[in-house]
Amino acid sequence: MPRYDHLELVRLPERLPRRKTGGGGPPPQRNPGGHSRQLSNELDEAIASQRRRRRPDSVDPSLILRVQMHGALQEDEWAKVGLTVLSSDEDRTLILFADSDELDEFRNKLDSYGQGTQPGRQNPAYAAFIANVDAIAEVAPRDRIGMRAREEGLVEVNDFQAGVEYILDIELWDLGPRALRERKLDDIAAYSEALGAEELDRHIGPNLTMLRLRADGTVARSLLNIEEIAELDFPPEPDLTTSELIERPLVDVPDPEDATDDLPLIGIIDSGINDHPLIEDVIAGSIAIPDTLGTADDFCHGTFVGGIATFGDLRAQLGQERLVRYARLCSAKVVDDRGRFPNSRLTPRLMREAVTRLHDEFGCRIFVVALGDRKKLIEGSKVGPWTQTLDELVRELDVVIIVSAGNHQPRGGNRIEEAVTEYPRYLVEPSNRLCEPAGGMNIVTVGSLAHSNGLGRQAQENIGIRPIADLNEPSPFSRAGPGVRGSIKPDFADIGGTLIYDGQAIALRGGEARPEAGVVSLHYRPIDRLFATYSGTSYAAPLVAFKASQILARFPDASANLIRALLASSAIPPEEALRRLEPLGGRAALDLCGHGLVDAERAAFSDDARVILYAEDELEIDHFAVYQIPIPDAFQTERGRRTVRVSLAYDPPVRHSRLDYNGVSMGFRLIRGCEPDLIFEHFRQRTAEEGPFPRVENRYNCDLSPSSTIREKSSLQTASVTFSRDIQQYGDNYYLVVRCAGGWAGDVGRQSFAVTVELSHEAEVQLYERLRQRARVRT
Repeated sequence: MPRYDHLELVRLPERLPRRKTGGGGPPPQRNPGGHSRQLSNELDEAIASQRRRRRPDSVDPSLILRVQMHGALQEDEWAKVGLTVLSSDEDRTLILFADSDELDEFRNKLDSYGQGTQPGRQNPAYAAFIANVDAIAEVAPRDRIGMRAREEGLVEVNDFQAGVEYILDIELWDLGPRALRERKLDDIAAYSEALGAEELDRHIGPNLTMLRLRADGTVARSLLNIEEIAELDFPPEPDLTTSELIERPLVDVPDPEDATDDLPLIGIIDSGINDHPLIEDVIAGSIAIPDTLGTADDFCHGTFVGGIATFGDLRAQLGQERLVRYARLCSAKVVDDRGRFPNSRLTPRLMREAVTRLHDEFGCRIFVVALGDRKKLIEGSKVGPWTQTLDELVRELDVVIIVSAGNHQPRGGNRIEEAVTEYPRYLVEPSNRLCEPAGGMNIVTVGSLAHSNGLGRQAQENIGIRPIADLNEPSPFSRAGPGVRGSIKPDFADIGGTLIYDGQAIALRGGEARPEAGVVSLHYRPIDRLFATYSGTSYAAPLVAFKASQILARFPDASANLIRALLASSAIPPEEALRRLEPLGGRAALDLCGHGLVDAERAAFSDDARVILYAEDELEIDHFAVYQIPIPDAFQTERGRRTVRVSLAYDPPVRHSRLDYNGVSMGFRLIRGCEPDLIFEHFRQRTAEEGPFPRVENRYNCDLSPSSTIREKSSLQTASVTFSRDIQQYGDNYYLVVRCAGGWAGDVGRQSFAVTVELSHEAEVQLYERLRQRARVRT
């Protein structure tokens, strides 16, 4: 099949402010006097409680309030009365900060509202603000205890025991300017050290402020009383598991082809990469953070991951005459020989330093982080500092960061047979949700598919050895989405091996014990053996990195957003997975497979009957752009199924303390049969004097799937529409409307993005040549 370059998508010149929709309803009906007194009393009690906790030798105090809202969160109104929003939750709870206890302006508004409706007015003063405030309270010390500590049974302040040493990660509220956060952090560190704690590390990022301490339980109790502290928790633990490796070589090894210096580069942030004879000449460099870790892989994880990133499907390659390396590698070792992060670094700082150094020192733009915190699951609108840091780095450095969805043992104990009998229902159980950092917005998350049923020759002689999943079905250990705020996660799924049930041992076996159940890659001690097999989402992630690197090799100047959009444009959920998950209904397929299995060839090239048009662009906040899509006659009239697929990728600013994690949102609409003037008039902002906007009839809106309600929760979106009838009546141009909406980050100026449009016909129709005449070729 011929392979062609992609074509450029043409944007119409106007970029106009978008028409905004929505708006809150009326405030609830309340007794103004009674409600004002209630809020005043709650405010007084919250301030009094915090004053009682303040100590002369403690940090310079701030006032932190918890406010329950009824309607809109009204950040602007809180700012007018001297309170800054630090955090917002799905239940419409706000955490607010003030550098004073007085709050005179807020009290004045409470009093004015409490006087009721005055002559000449329809509502009490400030009713739209005060009537929407349900309750005011403090943030209690126990509320600051983090999830990992709670899982260890420390749910109350006094559960931290005197005489017991803890490693503590402390996150401060995002109080504003860096200088203020530094001062608060210095105060807390000095206060902790005066109590006998030892500072191990600190991190001050764009929005994150964190401190790691080694401290006695009595110090932890004191810290929980400091208002500026948002959370006190235990450090993340990487989700890495090892078992005994196979004891025999798999095959005789073909010679590798010579590698060239222009191969794309993939950064492996893991346990290090050893100088394995099959990859030693493609390792561009290695670092360790901290340096005392050394760069050698003593944990057998990073070398395995790196082998997949450079070879792709090594099992398939071992049957060929020559081995082909498709990418070079660079390595940042961040876990020790026990698979643990060093205590001397906070995880967000560790990740920022690793990604930034590999980017700056080696020019790396694609990264694999096949690590996860199995104790911190993604719930609702909240992710953690690790996730936020990776999402920030994607935006700051224009890089692609690919993470694994995480692993979960499906069943254990006397229920272990349910791993077979209850598959795949347990995959969508709450306990199987994605773990940190897999729920992020800008990173690419990868779930796992089985490469086969995992049965070897021994299974033929033992009826007690049973498969769980089959080819291209979700691996029994793969975790499920959705991501933050219901976004589509994982983004993709790829081969990561499977598990089988061993009735003799009453155990589940993966590639570590049964080679046929795992994927094949490089052993970390090549002097002992060249290859190993494992099962896990950690080994699906580097396969997607491998495919992303092939796109980068084709388009070395492409933005990270374009690489992500092309990955999405090529991804198709495996039919086997769809059939297996169909009985679960709902969005099970999206939550386990995301957009599907990436086809690197499809992402990198167009062909005669399938053409990709693309654009890399930026939009001002609250503006929209319109792109013209040429539709050849053959696409309109030739019999057969024809599909238009649109993919969008953008990298919004993020903040994990906010209800809206992403500070900017984007979406798209595909319209046919309309003149551009009508489309612009329909979507543009209008004044009251201009009257209502002209409507676009519903028949002109292409019914893309998944719907905008589902896809617009994500920063990587793809949707398609398929036609089987003659569509000549809609003309030879369709129009793609891309909209950018501001949230809490409405002042960022412009948002970068990439968009692709794929036109495909199931018949051998010469679309490319017809489209090439109307569009520019990407070189």
